[in-house]
Amino acid sequence: MDTPLLATRNIAKRYGSVVALTSVDLTVKPGEIHALLGANGAGKSTLVKILSGVLSADTGQIEVAGSSVRLRRPDDAMDAGLATVFQDPALIPDLTIEQNLKISGLAESDVRDWLDRMELGDLDFDLMVTDVPLPVLRLLDLARALAHDPHLLMLDEITAALTQDQADHVFAVMREWKERNRSVLFISHRLGEVLAICDRATILRNGRDVESLAPGEGGEARLVAAMLGDAAGQPAEVSERTASVAADGPVLLQAEALTRDTRLDGVSFELRAGEILGLAALEGQGQEQLFQLLSGDRKPDSGNILVNGEPMSARSPYDAIRKGVVLVPADRLQALLPQRSVRENLATPLYNRIARWFSLAGDETKRVANAIDRLDIDVRAGSQVQRLSGGNQQKVTIGRWLASGFATLLCFDPTRGIDIQTKAQIYDLLRELADEGAAILLYTSELREIPLVCDRVLVMYDGRIVHEQDAATSTEEGLLTIAHGLEEAPA
Repeated sequence: MDTPLLATRNIAKRYGSVVALTSVDLTVKPGEIHALLGANGAGKSTLVKILSGVLSADTGQIEVAGSSVRLRRPDDAMDAGLATVFQDPALIPDLTIEQNLKISGLAESDVRDWLDRMELGDLDFDLMVTDVPLPVLRLLDLARALAHDPHLLMLDEITAALTQDQADHVFAVMREWKERNRSVLFISHRLGEVLAICDRATILRNGRDVESLAPGEGGEARLVAAMLGDAAGQPAEVSERTASVAADGPVLLQAEALTRDTRLDGVSFELRAGEILGLAALEGQGQEQLFQLLSGDRKPDSGNILVNGEPMSARSPYDAIRKGVVLVPADRLQALLPQRSVRENLATPLYNRIARWFSLAGDETKRVANAIDRLDIDVRAGSQVQRLSGGNQQKVTIGRWLASGFATLLCFDPTRGIDIQTKAQIYDLLRELADEGAAILLYTSELREIPLVCDRVLVMYDGRIVHEQDAATSTEEGLLTIAHGLEEAPA
């Protein structure tokens, strides 16, 4: 029998009273693509951070190629042949790409070689990290990890931020690593990817490994049942939208011929109270710039934004927030104070002055508590929001607006990288908010969910709105066809 490339035994980790991992056994064989699955909070990212030397386990053993190792810092993991692409970019944002590579001690040519293979060979290394789109940062992190030539490549939700074309490059790398008799540990909430590419899967639940199986054994239903346990009987998929939207509902947000640089070219649409308007687009078609304009982060070169029929000339997001237009960004860390508590993060929009942040009045305390209850936010590690799972962090980014109030909610891929149960909770909440009269603009990379969540859908291509239809009649295949710039969707 081949010696496992990686084996963990009884790995445990806790933060004060919060138990992240109770006892995890994991075995990864040479030449294997192994999925690590579980709902948000199951302990996946904590385990990967332990295997990466970022965190130290409280108890347990780790073996690499049959030899016991102690991973006390990231360099120890690298020396053991373990390289990680984390869920959030591992780059210093205030430095250029070139400066980041120098700090990590990597040769630019080695990183460039891998970027070439992922069709990013022309990436300018003089760019500041803050100016690089998130999907490109994810692939850059992958190229950096590959430049170390690891025996085990650990990928934590790398495809969540990628288009299908970009994800295909990742899958090609994974298959190449398998052919080299090396291994990949792959975390993804997209179970279709797991079924398509993974040889085995280990499922974590409540900090324990509960099952190891070939993903094809029972398919997606068995994986979901193992991940959710007793909660598997509850609806894990988004149910069909049944609420009707009044065609004559008041227009809360209107875009008129918005143009910005070369990214947006005359974008116009209306968003009504009680409506969830979906937006479908491939990466880099202008959707990020559109949300920046609508949220007050940037100003258009030409065109107008109307809120309740009145022009909005926002100099900053604060001006948009005062008009009732609020944003839930894709990068939740942009919206959070990671070292502050859950309650402080939920309360921040209620205050304009820092001195008032930490003295909640009675009514405001109730609003925060109601947001926690309504979103079922896990506050066991509430002293620092950075200790929450990704799904709970995303709930906090939405919950802050429940506490402070809004009229129009701009959601940019709000369920990126979270499990199906939390995803269903968020989409159900969005529908409740729309039924209560809110207007919601939703960009999502999960195109199959648009007909289940949205009332209408717009498709963007090359900075323009090129298509509009009822969401209920849309299909993933049809939306993708139009999003690629083809004129007709398949029947």
